Amino acid sequence: MTDLTTRITFTPVIPEDFAKLVDLRVAAMREGLEHLGRFNPERARERLRKSFYPEHTRYIVFDGQKVGFYTFRPFGDALYLDHLYVLPGHQSLGIGSHVMRKLIAEADARRQPIHVGALKGSASNRFYQRHGFKIEREEDWDIYYVRPAADGVGSEL
Repeated sequence: MTDLTTRITFTPVIPEDFAKLVDLRVAAMREGLEHLGRFNPERARERLRKSFYPEHTRYIVFDGQKVGFYTFRPFGDALYLDHLYVLPGHQSLGIGSHVMRKLIAEADARRQPIHVGALKGSASNRFYQRHGFKIEREEDWDIYYVRPAADGVGSEL
């Protein structure tokens, strides 16, 4: 596989990008949510609205095209990965893993754990586990994970 470092860049998001981000989120999640019987575009919009932090959100740009986004924000002594989406036509190319390695390196440099949640039954659960995340707790629809800080401290909320 080609070195993605030269092909992937990140650009800031502004508040006016919200509708574009909703479209990206819905496109990235649609198939998985339909498979689980949980697809609801309005719910997807509202969940993004509740966790929309433009100052901590970046577009994922692959070969000059916006193919996804992530939100990675500090909260207390930890970092939260609220969103990480890659459009279906660009999935399985290593883009998500490239982004995750970047975020893990940032967290390790800060010596902070990363917290993330994923819908039960979603393929994203395997993705997070492959990147060293451990189950922290489960709720009705979601599984919450933590990747401990580089030195193992700070993994408790």
